[in-house]
Amino acid sequence: MMIELAFKGERKEIYHNPQQFPFQVGDYAIVEAEKGEDLGIVNQIGSYLERKKGDAPIRNIIRKPTVGDLDRYRENRRKEFDAYHLCKKKVIDHNLDMKVVDVEYQFDGQKITFYFTAEKRVDFRELVKDLAGIFRVRIELRQIGVRDEAKRIGGYGACGRKLCCTSWLKEFDPITTQCAKEQNLPLNPQKLSGLCSRLLCCLMYERDFYRAQTEKMPPLRSQYRTAKGIGTVAHIDVFNETVTLQFAENRVEKFELGELSDFTFIPPAEGSSDDAQQETSLAQFEDK
Repeated sequence: MMIELAFKGERKEIYHNPQQFPFQVGDYAIVEAEKGEDLGIVNQIGSYLERKKGDAPIRNIIRKPTVGDLDRYRENRRKEFDAYHLCKKKVIDHNLDMKVVDVEYQFDGQKITFYFTAEKRVDFRELVKDLAGIFRVRIELRQIGVRDEAKRIGGYGACGRKLCCTSWLKEFDPITTQCAKEQNLPLNPQKLSGLCSRLLCCLMYERDFYRAQTEKMPPLRSQYRTAKGIGTVAHIDVFNETVTLQFAENRVEKFELGELSDFTFIPPAEGSSDDAQQETSLAQFEDK
């Protein structure tokens, strides 16, 4: 049986349970790690993990933790707090352009991983030597992106739910302003960016549906010549497949998509300068 364990920062890995220890979700387990042992919390059990596992080798669960093991686990959490602040000080001392995000102690204390973000590649070799001299264990500095930073820290989105990246999302797809345009969303950076200051991951969830539907629909600001005059496309409803036309004197009328074939289509004019300015301001929130 395979078991998925969760570690600090929403890191999740799948393990074999060769000794068939009885586990329930929420239990602690000590597992094999790279050159040592680690401790995680059971996150998922069942045959579904067969489909979730990747190509990487799967390590084994070693045993259930003792009371002493759990005390050590909590002590590691306390040490991480101290190591985090010490590393921040050392970054300043070495004048490195990087932001320390998180620290993770391996359960057996043989390895400490420092996670950081940076705009460019950072030469941190002297920093590693400094930290290794202080902690006397193997030191790893791992550069992550701003989305990974949000995943490790956690939080709640504007929808009121736990961030997707901390609850279930495993990989980050590139997201551009085109995703918002295809869903006819206002190009407002404050509403379309998440806690990571990048475009919301959820813009991708319904993108295929919107792309398929909008191909059937006329673009906004296009026009139709009808018996009642020229109407401008003011709103499209991709769910009910209806189009709202605005005529002179602000008179509006809703039509079924099939009814538009009886009218003469007039393509929209080129995008306004306001649209261009909105796209430019939103571009900084795209994935680089």
